[in-house]
Amino acid sequence: MPSATPADVLDQRRQLLLNRDVDGFVDLFTSDAVLEGPFTGPRGTSLRLEGREAIREYSHHIMASPLRLEDFEVVELYQTQDPEVVIVELRTKATVTTTGRGFTATSIQILRIRDGRIVLFRDFADSRVLEEVIG
Repeated sequence: MPSATPADVLDQRRQLLLNRDVDGFVDLFTSDAVLEGPFTGPRGTSLRLEGREAIREYSHHIMASPLRLEDFEVVELYQTQDPEVVIVELRTKATVTTTGRGFTATSIQILRIRDGRIVLFRDFADSRVLEEVIG
């Protein structure tokens, strides 16, 4: 059976995150995967996680926050010359559960997906949107 395409993996990611299935989401990563957020750390600092278990711990922490994902839409998916690398324009809609305030955030993501698993996930999101909503 052929491995999942990048679009298949992104669709799986969407479903798992909307269902709050953190472990299923993290299982999409290789054991030595890297997750980077050049602007997504505290106060816009960079974030770098190495290995599936570090990604798992971080993802559980994020899902325990007062955020409820409502939609996770791939607006555009671009295939690069390297068949493992895709660029994604993403629109995320969420609500801060403590205030009921909703927001929409956009980001650009670069992913390396090999044999149906995420090897590299680089998220270029503006963390100021979330900081403004949460306060």
